[in-house]
Amino acid sequence: MQATRSVEIVHSFWDEVWNSADPEAVDRFVTEDFVITNAGRDIVGREAFKRWIAAFLAEAHDLRLDVVESFANSDGSRVASRWRLTATNHGFDHTAAIGDRITFTGTAVWQVSEDGKLLHNWVERSAPVVV
Repeated sequence: MQATRSVEIVHSFWDEVWNSADPEAVDRFVTEDFVITNAGRDIVGREAFKRWIAAFLAEAHDLRLDVVESFANSDGSRVASRWRLTATNHGFDHTAAIGDRITFTGTAVWQVSEDGKLLHNWVERSAPVVV
């Protein structure tokens, strides 16, 4: 897998899943046994991941994820991204600022298979801030 192609796959994932608010689009990008490690917790399996995304979107309306930068290792098996997310808060992360705009930043490291499917995603993010 080319490094450039791996970055394109990750960026397409951000746009088609998160920015389009379409958890079902996950099917085009991840393996059946996909794992996301978020805040030290593993969500295992494509269907569990789609449910997690839907719950996230229910608490963060009008979500927009903007990639600050992404880069891949030489063989394209890993992609690292820095990103900024903004949304309207509807109880996200148990916060009380319902209806306010929130923002936070994060990093994601992706494992990409040779056939271009996403295998694992490790995510670290900042706390949400009202903007």
